[in-house]
Amino acid sequence: MAEQQHDRKRQERATYNALIAIFLGLFAAFSRLGHGKEAPFKVTGLDLTMLGLTSFRAGRLVAYDQVTEPLRSPVTDTEPDSYGTSQTTVAEGSGVRKAIGELVACPTCVGMWVSAFLVYGLRIAPVPTRLFLAFTSASGIAEILDSATEALSWTGSAERKQAKPPSD
Repeated sequence: MAEQQHDRKRQERATYNALIAIFLGLFAAFSRLGHGKEAPFKVTGLDLTMLGLTSFRAGRLVAYDQVTEPLRSPVTDTEPDSYGTSQTTVAEGSGVRKAIGELVACPTCVGMWVSAFLVYGLRIAPVPTRLFLAFTSASGIAEILDSATEALSWTGSAERKQAKPPSD
């Protein structure tokens, strides 16, 4: 039993190392792309803002949204959160399956990969990449506003419950 657990941990670490190697290998390849061109690669402030909003939205889309559940289901499971008010995504299985599940269940991790691919996209195909950035960053803004509205609604509801009715 202990040896099986050790093997699973070793598989997970090997998967993490492989993912890191893939990420860094792609970074190295894209860093060399266009090397020696006259115009250096530049990311504008607007690009950076849209990349941030898109990474936020895409990370949450992959990790939490119902529409991507079929893509996550081989490596994750959905469980109620600690408050029982919403769902959370957790890695399932062991070894390679668990390592990939942890990546997919983490919106920050997914966001990092999405950001990298979108920066690469800005480098090799800027027009379609910026089009994608435009609609996904708009969706990111909408999600932030929805979350803020919901939080304000909860706060207002809690305040009303705690307030005592005026006595006549």
